[in-house]
Amino acid sequence: MTFYNWGRKWIAFILTVVIAIAFSGCNPTNFKSQAAQTSQLVLSVLSDPQTFNYALNQQSPNIFGLTFKGLTSINGKGEIEPELAESWTVSADKKRIVFNLRPGLKWSDGKPLTSDDVVFTYNDIVFNQEISTDLRDYLKIGVSGTLPKVQKISDRQVEFILPEPFSPFLSTTIGDSSSAIAILPKHALEASIKAKDSEGNSRYMSTWGTDIDPKEIVTNGPYKLESYTPSQRLVFRKNPNYWRKDKQGNSQPYIERVVWQIVESTDTSLLQFRSGGLDIVGASPISFSLLKKEEKRGKFTIYNGGAAYGQSFISFNLNKGKRNGKPLIDPIKSRWFNTVEFRQAVSYAIDRQSIVNNLFRGLGQPQNSPVDVQSKYYLSPKDGLKVYNYEPEKAKELLLKAGFKYNDKNQLLDADNNRVRFTLLSNAGSKTGEAMSAQIKQNLSKIGIQVDLNAIAFSVIGEKLHNTLDWECYFGGLIGSGVDPNEGANVWLTEGGLHSFNQAAQVGEEPIEGRIVSDWEKEIADLYIQGAQEFDEAKRKVIYDETQRITQEYLPYIYLVNPLSMAAIRNRIQNVKFSALGAFWNIYELKVDE
Repeated sequence: MTFYNWGRKWIAFILTVVIAIAFSGCNPTNFKSQAAQTSQLVLSVLSDPQTFNYALNQQSPNIFGLTFKGLTSINGKGEIEPELAESWTVSADKKRIVFNLRPGLKWSDGKPLTSDDVVFTYNDIVFNQEISTDLRDYLKIGVSGTLPKVQKISDRQVEFILPEPFSPFLSTTIGDSSSAIAILPKHALEASIKAKDSEGNSRYMSTWGTDIDPKEIVTNGPYKLESYTPSQRLVFRKNPNYWRKDKQGNSQPYIERVVWQIVESTDTSLLQFRSGGLDIVGASPISFSLLKKEEKRGKFTIYNGGAAYGQSFISFNLNKGKRNGKPLIDPIKSRWFNTVEFRQAVSYAIDRQSIVNNLFRGLGQPQNSPVDVQSKYYLSPKDGLKVYNYEPEKAKELLLKAGFKYNDKNQLLDADNNRVRFTLLSNAGSKTGEAMSAQIKQNLSKIGIQVDLNAIAFSVIGEKLHNTLDWECYFGGLIGSGVDPNEGANVWLTEGGLHSFNQAAQVGEEPIEGRIVSDWEKEIADLYIQGAQEFDEAKRKVIYDETQRITQEYLPYIYLVNPLSMAAIRNRIQNVKFSALGAFWNIYELKVDE
C-alpha cells in the first residue's frame, strides 16, 4: 500500500505492500547543497512511471497527484472539498449539476483555465471511444451505461446533465482520487485528439509518454514536472500558477521542489534514511521496531494513520478466452483456477494471522473485503461477511470434493493425474511483498500445491495484466480513497479496465475469442449499477453488503492482510497532518525547516 495520496490509487496495481518514501537517493550530499538554496523535499519510489498521460494511467507510482487536479479534492478525513470549482449546485431531481470555477484559474504555462477545458476533458478525452481509458467506467450510468452530457454555460460555469440520478457523481470529480477525473488542458492536447497516426488511431494515445520533454507537460496542480531521468529520478518544480494561497495571501505550495529518487529496493531506502541523509521513509512492519528505537536520536517521528486504505490479495487468471486460436492460460490450469472450491481451498490454506504476527509484527489485521474497513459500506464478519480462517484440513476436504486427489508424496493431483503447480508473480524490490509470497508458497505446500515464485519488474507485470494477459496468479493490491464503493467500478464492471481476473480486450488490443463472463460476475456488476442509482444510504449499504458476500464466496481476489498506514518523517518537515491517506494529501501546506 502507499503512504500518500498521489493519484489514482484504486486503478494503481501496487504489487508491493509498502512503497517506501525516502529523502534522497544516490547522492544525498548533492541534494543537501541544493536544498540550502531551494526549499525541497526528496522522496523515493520503487519504479519508473509508465506514462505522463493522465487518462491512460493504470499504475503507481504516477505523477498525477502532484500535477493535476479535478473540480473537487479530498481531505485527510476522506471528505470532498472544493478544488478547481469553488462551489456547485444540484437540481432537485439530482440530474443537473452546475459547477462554478474559481476566478482567475491558470495553467502552469500561464494560459487561462476555463470551462472549455472541463468540457474538452470530458467530451473529447474521457467520453471518446477511440481512447482507451478507465475513466469512462466511473461515469457509465444505469444499465445502459449512458454517459452524462457536459456543456459550457459561461467561462466559469459548466453543467453536467445526467440520464438518471447517480449517487457517486461528486466522488468522480476528485481529480487526485482513484476513481475521478482531473481537468486537462485543451490548448495543449486538442491537436493530438484530432490527429491520426498511420493506422488511423488518435495520436492522443501516444501523447505525453515518458519520452516527452517534461517541460512540455502543462499542469494545474501544485507542481509541474521539471525533469525525468529514467531509472534515476523525477524532479518537480512548484507551479507558480496553482490557485491556492494561505490566509496571509502567500502562494502555495511552500516547498519549491520535490524530487523522486527511483530506488528499486525498500531496504536501500531504509538504509538511506537511517544514515541521516533522508527525510521520509515508509515505516513498514519489518522496519518499525528498528525505526522506533532510533526515533529520538534520529530526530524523526513515526506517524500512524490507522488501517491503510486498499487491499492486498492474490488472484488467479479466470479468463477462458483465446487469442489467435491460442488459449491465454493452459487449459488444464484454467480448469483448476475456475473451480470455486479450488479458490476457496487456497484461501483456507493461507495463514493470515501468522502473516500479521510474524511479517507485520502485529501491525495489521486479516482482510476479507474489497471495501475499505474505514468505509460506512464495509460489511464486517460479525454482520455476515464470510472469512477464511487458517483451516488446511478444510482446504483438503474441498479439494477432494472437487475431484482432486493426493499421491503417496502428499502432492495434489487433478482427476487426470496432473500435478497442481502454478506460478505466482510479484513485484521485485518489495521485501514485505516477497516475504508474503514466500509465506503463501509455504502454506500451499502443506495442502500439496507447488507454487513457483517469480518476482519481476513492475512494468512487466502491468503488461501481462492489461495487455498480453498471459499470467497464472499474481500478488498485488488495489488502493482507493474509501469515499464511495463506486471507485471499484473499473474493477467490478465486466468490461472494466481493471477487471483483471477476467479481463476483456481493451481499445487497440487484439480481440479475445471465447471469453466467458460468469453469472456471479454479472451479478456483482449489476449490483454496482444499482448501488450507483440508489440515494438512500441504508439501501445502498444493503446493496454493497451483497457484493461483498458474493466476492467472498467466489473469490476472484483472495484477500490477505490490511496493514497500518505508517511513515517515519523528519521533524524538520512541518504541517504534517498524517492520516490513512498518508503524509502528502496536504502537500501544499507542508514546509521544510532548513
